[in-house]
Amino acid sequence: MNHQPPGAFSRAIDGLEEIFIAVVMGLMTLITFANVLARYLFNTNILWALEATVFLFAWLVLIGASYAVKKNAHLGVDIIVSALPGRFRKPITLLAVLACIIFSALLLKGSWDYWYPFVSKRAFLETDDIPMPGFLQFLAGWLNGGELYEKLPRFIPYFVLPLSMALMLLRFLQLGWRVMTGDTELIIASHEAEELFEETVPNPSRED
Repeated sequence: MNHQPPGAFSRAIDGLEEIFIAVVMGLMTLITFANVLARYLFNTNILWALEATVFLFAWLVLIGASYAVKKNAHLGVDIIVSALPGRFRKPITLLAVLACIIFSALLLKGSWDYWYPFVSKRAFLETDDIPMPGFLQFLAGWLNGGELYEKLPRFIPYFVLPLSMALMLLRFLQLGWRVMTGDTELIIASHEAEELFEETVPNPSRED
């Protein structure tokens, strides 16, 4: 396979995505640690800690899923495709990518339909405990008739749904292009089934 080195723009995007994932993980750890200290040292709770951690975890998983597609890091079984003759691998892989593209497009449509009412008809709905940062109160003038939010509006954390699905669709389109141009043959990078097979079946050429 002819792998081209990533360009400066691609490396910059990778860096931003990795920083975002690291920041989200760091915030989850920091909030959880602070809540544990508050509970055991001061006998109190940070009321919004659990809800914030849940939303951060959702962002981490969903954004991380699209990033894993980009890096071919998802787990999968490729032993059947790898065993096929070379001329059959590309059509089968393209068929698999097409299925992933259709699935991602359906998820994007569903996530947009779910999220959009929260930024239009239901923009007044707030989270249960997370306080609204002051620098985001300009959204109240745009979406809530000028009435300030007490808690974070739900459309902000829920935005990860259409965002992550759009990124997922983009990643699978990019992957399909790489398969068509011959830059890659498989949509996953793991060979766990093959490695397990090699471990369980004795190799007569090996000497004990």
